[in-house]
Amino acid sequence: MPSTRDKGSDAERRAEAWLARRGYVVIDRNHATRRGEVDLICRDGGTLCFVEVRSRSDSVHGAPEETIDRRKALRVVAAATDWARRHDSLDDEIRFDVLSITGEGDDPVFELFAGAFDAAGEPPP
Repeated sequence: MPSTRDKGSDAERRAEAWLARRGYVVIDRNHATRRGEVDLICRDGGTLCFVEVRSRSDSVHGAPEETIDRRKALRVVAAATDWARRHDSLDDEIRFDVLSITGEGDDPVFELFAGAFDAAGEPPP
């Protein structure tokens, strides 16, 4: 039986391939600081996107994207800010996306929430 870490790594690999098919260019992965982590750093045209990948084998206990609360969003923002600072990208247009994957095997359901939250960890109005 795969570990939680293995499942997360698999979900991130599937997410990366799915995003690439939609024109995103993945430029970095798993940037972590002591204050947080961001799964995928991508370019979507001229926009720098920090993508949090969430997955579940089914939706019995809720959708994967529902696991991101303000606290988790702020941890992504902290890691993203650190990454942008280190790569001289603080002046770039930045967006925080969530990619939800429900299901396993050959036919999971992907749902992208572009601009899922802002730099204050809040969903858009």
